[in-house]
Amino acid sequence: MSEPIEDGGPVADRAIEIETALTTVRERLRRACVDAGRTPAEVALLPVTKFFPASDVRILYRLGCRDFGESREQDASPKVADTAEDFLADPPRWHMIGHLQRNKAKSVAAWAHSIHSVDSARLVAALSKATTSALDEGARRSELDVLLQVSLDGDVHRGGVERDELHELAEAVSNAAGLRLAGLMAVPPLDAEPEAAFADLENLHHRLLLDHPEALELSAGMTGDLEAAVRHGSTCVRVGTAILGARPITSQ
Repeated sequence: MSEPIEDGGPVADRAIEIETALTTVRERLRRACVDAGRTPAEVALLPVTKFFPASDVRILYRLGCRDFGESREQDASPKVADTAEDFLADPPRWHMIGHLQRNKAKSVAAWAHSIHSVDSARLVAALSKATTSALDEGARRSELDVLLQVSLDGDVHRGGVERDELHELAEAVSNAAGLRLAGLMAVPPLDAEPEAAFADLENLHHRLLLDHPEALELSAGMTGDLEAAVRHGSTCVRVGTAILGARPITSQ
């Protein structure tokens, strides 16, 4: 349930701005689900808070959000720590959605509910080691949910495992201690038609489910293409710009 937004001041103005945008996106997602013959409960909305301050996370939390997406460990870890005391009664779930270097696995394993961008066996091994240690030390209480990022166009420089290597990587996650294979993620190729890209992804997901029926999640769709993603089975749309606006800082 959302908490009321008080009037007056820049913080309140920002809260009203975010509340208005979030309401619009929630309605947009609801319509997309209905148009696709799906129930809105089938598709989670993941606000992407990367590049935005902890104050925005607090506003979204008051508006009922309990999941947040981050893409850079060096930004996410301080933000998670900064907001931890505010959310003790009902902790949110933090999702790592960006490319992750193996040397950051230990840090991410301490706070991430899931990671949407696993694309190599070496990263699987690093995450397994880090998560197992975190479980043993009491830093986390559950396995790390892993979504495999697949490259739809073979350009692995943009992230994602080659489709021909997807099954092997899924097996690696399934056999790794501390990890749970949760599903699949992809970003449409540059200048690709979203409808065709998400249809391709949907087919890959169906094939993955034949051998791994537990991998039910499909993380697909962002601000500009969430309707197409919902039509093709997305269970999680990652939306940043439509909720929080343009990036307040540039990526490095």
